[in-house]
Amino acid sequence: MVHEEFQKKYKEGQPVVAICYDFDKTLSPDDMQAQGFIQSVGYDVADFWTASNGLATSNAMDQNLAYMYMMKEKSAGKVLFTKQQLTEYGAKVQLFPGVEEWFERIRAYGKKRDVIVEHYIISSGLKEMIEGTAVAQAGAFEQIYASSFYYDENGVAIWPAQVVNFTNKTQFLFRIEKGVLGINDSAVNESFSPEDVRVPFRNMVYIGDSDTDIPCMKLVNTYGGHSIGVYNGETKDKAKVYKMMRDGRIKYFAPADYSEGTELDALVKAIIDRTAANEALEALHYQCKRERIAADRASSHEEREKTDLIIELENSSSFAGTHSVISKLQKIDSWTNEQKDTLFEIALRNSQVLYILGDTDVSRFYQKLLKSTKSLSEVAQKIRDVIGACK
Repeated sequence: MVHEEFQKKYKEGQPVVAICYDFDKTLSPDDMQAQGFIQSVGYDVADFWTASNGLATSNAMDQNLAYMYMMKEKSAGKVLFTKQQLTEYGAKVQLFPGVEEWFERIRAYGKKRDVIVEHYIISSGLKEMIEGTAVAQAGAFEQIYASSFYYDENGVAIWPAQVVNFTNKTQFLFRIEKGVLGINDSAVNESFSPEDVRVPFRNMVYIGDSDTDIPCMKLVNTYGGHSIGVYNGETKDKAKVYKMMRDGRIKYFAPADYSEGTELDALVKAIIDRTAANEALEALHYQCKRERIAADRASSHEEREKTDLIIELENSSSFAGTHSVISKLQKIDSWTNEQKDTLFEIALRNSQVLYILGDTDVSRFYQKLLKSTKSLSEVAQKIRDVIGACK
């Protein structure tokens, strides 16, 4: 078996925003296959998709496998069905306004805010065609997750290598989250602590246009990320984004115009700004968490239990709660002077303790504390007097 070295990314000192894109009708106004390939095999675009979907339906076949089969089958004797040819078709794919400058500009904006911005494609379209686009050739994407073919020694497509459909798209979000980018890397199933996750879902943006993006949009939304629906700015048809918004699939929508100063540009920059502020708070949270862990390691289980019970008594908001905590406190025989002083202060400050100091269990606990204290503080003396008055 050949050992494969998988690509991995590890958590940096700066937060990472991962922007994930569908391709067809998200970055491009039309399906990539409909921009040259379908016509080259003698099909009308609508007829090709009707035949492809019919093939899938009548054979219980994945729709993406069906179109890949149709592409290979219908190209026979008409066009070369090679990786190079598919890449060349990709070079002709039209992009929405501003797409070619978008990726580097947004990366640069993130850099100004001390945020690493990465761009990923998650598409049911063909990887080979996407790789042929000008933006992919310029290195816009960290990874292109899309359907692809296996090729023989002559570069001729002979079998599907990967098929990406609307449900299995979600696996790539988990790969991006953990930095486990290799498509066959099983390390994606390993457990990561929250502070070790490279791209938390709250720092993910998913941009798509239709129902096929819904599983990814829903997942990103559920875990605090940002899903954006885009629509063609020329047709201004918002029916799909309205439905996705109505169904809770997206948080925002905007025209698919990636030019500087557009709605989409402002929206994504606002998300980057929010991420910068939010991750500063998250860093403080994890700093406090690490300090607490270090403190726990430096103290015994018994001391931590005492501290927790003291806090529980301080926070008691009912007589029943106080009795419950007192029953636990009575099982502990050894208290430091500092802990005793805190317990006396709680009894004086918390009315849910003070008002029942005369109850047998509460009185017995505090009398035991008083007897074990050599020099009574002013607060301890007040507690003694209250208990005495209750007799």
